[in-house]
Amino acid sequence: MDYSKFFRAALNRLHDERRYRVFADLERIAGRFPHAVWHSPKGPRNVVIWCSNDYLGMGQHPKVVGAMVETATRVGTGAGGTRNIAGTHHPLVQLEQELADLHGKQASLLFTSGYVSNQTGISTIAKLIPDCLILSDALNHNSMIEGVRQAGCERQIFRHNDMAHLEELLIAAGPDRPKLIACESLYSMDGDVAPLAKICDLAEKYGAMTYVDEVHAVGMYGPRGGGIAERDGVMHRIDVLEGTLAKAFGCLGGYIAGSAEIIDSVRSYAPGFIFTTALPPAICSAATAAIRHLKASNWERERHQDRAARVKAILNAAGLPVMSNETHIVPLFVGDPEKCKQASDMLLEEHGIYIQPINYPTVAKGTERLRITPSPYHDDGLVDRLAEALLQVWDRLGLPLKQQSLAAE
Repeated sequence: MDYSKFFRAALNRLHDERRYRVFADLERIAGRFPHAVWHSPKGPRNVVIWCSNDYLGMGQHPKVVGAMVETATRVGTGAGGTRNIAGTHHPLVQLEQELADLHGKQASLLFTSGYVSNQTGISTIAKLIPDCLILSDALNHNSMIEGVRQAGCERQIFRHNDMAHLEELLIAAGPDRPKLIACESLYSMDGDVAPLAKICDLAEKYGAMTYVDEVHAVGMYGPRGGGIAERDGVMHRIDVLEGTLAKAFGCLGGYIAGSAEIIDSVRSYAPGFIFTTALPPAICSAATAAIRHLKASNWERERHQDRAARVKAILNAAGLPVMSNETHIVPLFVGDPEKCKQASDMLLEEHGIYIQPINYPTVAKGTERLRITPSPYHDDGLVDRLAEALLQVWDRLGLPLKQQSLAAE
């Protein structure tokens, strides 16, 4: 039996569908973000990163780097095992306390990634609720979809941000059936925001629990970086808030925050928590430093919003097809997977600009795009050079400008 033929066929399918992913070999330079070294086939080259989820550049912040180095020097690297076997190291305890405080909740629980916190958190919570019905937004992230699937409960999908449809489903479920509404606060591919206050209104009216993914909003919005829920004044109305340490906080890991009973139940029942090694102490100390800094400092958030607005204004003025939204995400519509990849390659190879193409299945076929994420450190010169490069690429590839493309949004 030639087993390798199955894998060749699987890879060939991806190539045929223009979905095969190529990773750029990049080396970020602390203190010079968003500049990096691209280890290209022709040797090292300096490039500018325009699509990092380290939205605020906290991965290079002196407080964050210092906390990581100090802790690794003092206590070593790894956590030594699962928390059940090796115990819970003190930097992790401090981080969970910091996260609970950030979200105004009684407790929080750390996971090895934001993906795992959704996959494990949703499935465990729903399994512990008899006859639970999960109501999930149509554009929820794959990690949430997997969490819903692994729960093994009945699930219904409501149209994206459609409160009338959600209410129909809640009414149909009846007042006595347990219900869990799962959504994101900020959807990272389009940059649009959930109407969290209306979702809370419906949850309270029809007796549903709420689970909100804030991974693209924590650190970024609200007076202390608590996310869209904090900004909108509804944090206390949401049962479970999920977030990541790998984006605005510049580190690694995911978490959920909620009541002491919910968090303790997930801690006690979730396989994705129980059977995996804890985050290392140095990572936890670095994340704690980032959270504490962003609770007190608004400079990063204000500068970041200014940069995002500047990028949108310049690209719109150039006639480029920016998909409009109110957040820091700047999606640039392409609508063709092959041209999207070609645009990305040309920007990197000819202009020293790294923007990864976003193709199916991350977004629907026909809505392929470049996803631009400015940081506080992208200055006006970099923004102007980005616009010039994009216009050249658009012209070379025969891509339509704004008037023809925006209808596809």
